[in-house]
Amino acid sequence: MKVLMTEYLRLDLDAEQWECRVCNHVIGTAHKGYKEGMLVYDRDPRDIHPPILAPEKYRYTFSPDPEWVRILEYYCANCGTQVETEYVPPGHPPLHDMQPDLPALRAQWASRPEVLEVSVGPAVIQRADDHKH
Repeated sequence: MKVLMTEYLRLDLDAEQWECRVCNHVIGTAHKGYKEGMLVYDRDPRDIHPPILAPEKYRYTFSPDPEWVRILEYYCANCGTQVETEYVPPGHPPLHDMQPDLPALRAQWASRPEVLEVSVGPAVIQRADDHKH
């Protein structure tokens, strides 16, 4: 049984492995963090948040200082899909954001049909004159 965990991650409960939902690539064991099996791009925060004020004139430019923060982007090693992004202090290890309880997930999904794709509800269009506060 495979369980959808995020937009780009799936958990194979039988094989106990993380998988990429885009290309079906096996990322790694579910007993460790999925980030260990991904490509990591350590971004300079100034690339994402460029200075608003001229850095040659001002010490503080409203752009993150790379000595205080770094941006880690995680990509599938097979298809290159960006799976996660996190802001961490330099030298800080990657955040461990998901620790699945495999026995509990197996029990929870034992009587359910496997979900292959996310179900999407009907589109709701609200008219401008339809506001009810």
